[in-house]
Amino acid sequence: MSGKDRLDVFPSRMVQTIMKARLKGAQTGRNLLKKKSDALSMRFRQILRKIIETKTKMGEVMREAAFSLAEAKFAAGDFSTTIIQNVNKAQVKVRAKRDNVAGVTLPVFEFYQEGGDSYELTGLARGGEQLSRLKRNYARAVELLVELASLQTSFVTLDEAIKITNRRVNAIEHVIIPRIDRTLTYIITELDEREREEFYRLKKIQEKKKQLRERTELEIAARLAKLGPIAEPTNMLMEETDEDMLFE
Repeated sequence: MSGKDRLDVFPSRMVQTIMKARLKGAQTGRNLLKKKSDALSMRFRQILRKIIETKTKMGEVMREAAFSLAEAKFAAGDFSTTIIQNVNKAQVKVRAKRDNVAGVTLPVFEFYQEGGDSYELTGLARGGEQLSRLKRNYARAVELLVELASLQTSFVTLDEAIKITNRRVNAIEHVIIPRIDRTLTYIITELDEREREEFYRLKKIQEKKKQLRERTELEIAARLAKLGPIAEPTNMLMEETDEDMLFE
């Protein structure tokens, strides 16, 4: 097993415990990232479906707005000069908010109107109904454009976040976890080999001690055999009858 296939560690019980904790942490991280990827993919599909619906609706609204513009020009004449002269500040504005999806911040744009209608008297002489319909249709078109911009921005952001999350999941699943597994296998193999060597060493020591003890016993027995029988000393504590001693 080469050093590139595993982590460069010293095989010991403490390192084995640390590697097991790292393996558990990597597996937990992989599971959490998979759940995050699933949540982002679900929201991604929802946004994609909304984009398709909004684009379809946008085509219809823009067609109606263009037709309303033609009607208003036919009924009220060319009113572009009047509108340009009355413009002093924007009435339709966009504000941005944030939406959080599984830790990913998505921008959300909202359409709102500020101030009154500067063109409410436009078309008072003729074509008032056509101009009112024109304003409603283009206001709806602008609102859909803002919504579509918000959806497409969220779509691009989610697409990038999903790619990054999937790369992290693949890196953990196919690189980090296998490397830790190989490191654990290496540590277990080395510890088992060390235990076998220790057992063999203790066994050889016991055999040497046994042989030494047997040789010592044989040497003692040989020395005793050379010395012959040895009279045991008298035990003075034993009860024996001594002969009377006569003094002259």
